Amino acid sequence: MFRIEEKGDFIKTCVVYRLGIVEYGEAYELQKRLHRKRMNGEIPDTLLLLEHPPTLTIGRSGSMENVLVSKEKLADEGISLFFIERGGDVTFHGPGQLVGYPIMDLSSRGKDIQRYVRDIEEVLIRTLKDFSISASRDENHAGVWVGDKEIAAIGLSIRRWVTMHGFALNVNPNLEHFSYINPCGFPDRRATSMAQVLGHTPSMDEVMNSVINKCSEVFGMTMQACSEKGGEIIDGMV
Repeated sequence: MFRIEEKGDFIKTCVVYRLGIVEYGEAYELQKRLHRKRMNGEIPDTLLLLEHPPTLTIGRSGSMENVLVSKEKLADEGISLFFIERGGDVTFHGPGQLVGYPIMDLSSRGKDIQRYVRDIEEVLIRTLKDFSISASRDENHAGVWVGDKEIAAIGLSIRRWVTMHGFALNVNPNLEHFSYINPCGFPDRRATSMAQVLGHTPSMDEVMNSVINKCSEVFGMTMQACSEKGGEIIDGMV
């Protein structure tokens, strides 16, 4: 499927999969498979774009103290809970939120984790600008903000300089679910969405197209859409 340079390294290509709505555990296992293949040089950089059913994830620095409702309440509302190895605290995922998982080798990018985080933020800031939303970064906390409200969260895991996990951009999720947590551990900050800022809901396909274009700009890569269906990749086509 992929052309390889004589040097033994992949051309600056990032393969993009649009997977639709995927249960969190399935997506997590898929990430781990792709991560192993990227570490072994079997595939080029890869970007998964998808949505999750309602899910809370708690990263390495997080705790249940930032979940403001009981586990019974979460179960009653069908919200899954996962403790994972990414950085950061508690994050909500749900339909209407665009989740991006870049599986990217930073070895050729100076092994600079801070730069990588800033580049992800830049992708999201430029994407939001395409929709006339002025967003910014917080120099002390990863993520993207509109005023004092978080519109996109970032949480990463990096092993042997290959990334996992990524970003979650609020397009039009149920913002009530964010009241169940202190987003990213901040008790004094709330979440917002593109729909709330704009007063209407942008097309998820248009948002994905913008994210893909901005990834190409910021990371200097050719974005290659994969022709395989989401279900096929999840069933082990990679």
